[in-house]
Amino acid sequence: MTLSPAEIAERSEAVAPRLREHLPPTPFVRYDAFSDEVGAHVLVKSEHLQRTGSFKARGSMAKILTLTDEQRAAGVVTASTGNHGLGVGNALATLGGHGIVYLPENASPSKVAALRRFGLEIRAEGNDSGVLEPKARAYAAEHDLTYVPPYNDPDVVAGQGTVAVEILEQLAGEPLDAVVVAVGGGGLISGIASVLKKHLPEIRVYGASPVRDDAMAASVRAGEIVLVDAQSTLSDGTAGSVEPGSITFDLCRELVDEWVLVSEDAISAGLRMVIDTEHQLIEGSAAMAFAAVRERRAELAGKRVAVVSCGGNISSKTLAAALA
Repeated sequence: MTLSPAEIAERSEAVAPRLREHLPPTPFVRYDAFSDEVGAHVLVKSEHLQRTGSFKARGSMAKILTLTDEQRAAGVVTASTGNHGLGVGNALATLGGHGIVYLPENASPSKVAALRRFGLEIRAEGNDSGVLEPKARAYAAEHDLTYVPPYNDPDVVAGQGTVAVEILEQLAGEPLDAVVVAVGGGGLISGIASVLKKHLPEIRVYGASPVRDDAMAASVRAGEIVLVDAQSTLSDGTAGSVEPGSITFDLCRELVDEWVLVSEDAISAGLRMVIDTEHQLIEGSAAMAFAAVRERRAELAGKRVAVVSCGGNISSKTLAAALA
C-alpha cells in the first residue's frame, strides 16, 4: 500500500495517543555546547532514551496494535539489524504474542542479548537486511504468520512519525527551521518529514547516511532502488539494502531536501562529542545525525535545528573502538 505524505501524517496523528499508553514521550532539549559549536539553536529529540533504546519501539508497536489477539498468539516474523527486533519484542511483551526475528550474523552482541531477554526466536543469516527481509517475508507467508516490516509498511512509518507529533507539541508554537535524521530504510525520516511538512511546510529535511552504506541516498540519486557496495559502519542501525518496492523510496524522494554523507571518523567524533558534553550514551546512527549538522554548519548557522538522536544501543566493544 502506497500512501501520500498527508495520509502518513494523518495516520501518525491518529496513532499517537494509542502509542502514548505504552511508550512515554521522550525529551526534546537544547544541547548548549553543541549549539555553541555549530552556531545554531540545536534541539535534540532523545529517542536514545526511548523504551528499548530506540525510536523503533514506535513503529513496531503501531503495527502490532493493528493485529488481533489470534494473530499475535500465532506469531509474528520480522527482519532487523537489532533495534526493530527489540521494538517488536517490547510490543509483544506488552500486548502478548510470539515472535521470530531474522538477524544479521554480525549484529551487535548487546542487541542480540536484549532480543533473547524478550524471548524472541532468533535466526541469524547473512549480513544484509536486503537479504534477510525477503527470507522473513517468505517464512511468514509459508506459515501463515504476520510479517512486521522494519520500515516498508504504512503503519510502521506512521508510528515513526509520532516522533514529529511529539516534537510539534514540545515546540509549543516556537519555530523550527530544519530537522536532521539518520536514514537506513527510510521509515523514520519518512514519518517525521510527513508530519513536520504538513505543519511547517518551509522546514528543511536533512537525511544523514554513512559514506560506507548509503543505500537510500544512492537510490534517490539513481531514481530507482539500487544495491550499493556496502561496507561495515559504526552506524549499524542504518545498515543494509532498501527492499525493492519499498514505500519509503517515493516518500524520501519527495520529502528529503538534502542528503549528507558522513565518514566513519565524523560519526566517531559525533559520538565522543555527545558523551563528553552531554554525558549521554548514543549509538552510531544517532551520532551520524550530529555529524551531519557539523558537515552543514555553515548553512544551518543561526537556525533552529532539530536533531533526532535515534538510538542508544551500542555494545561496550563497539563503543571502546569508536572512542579509541
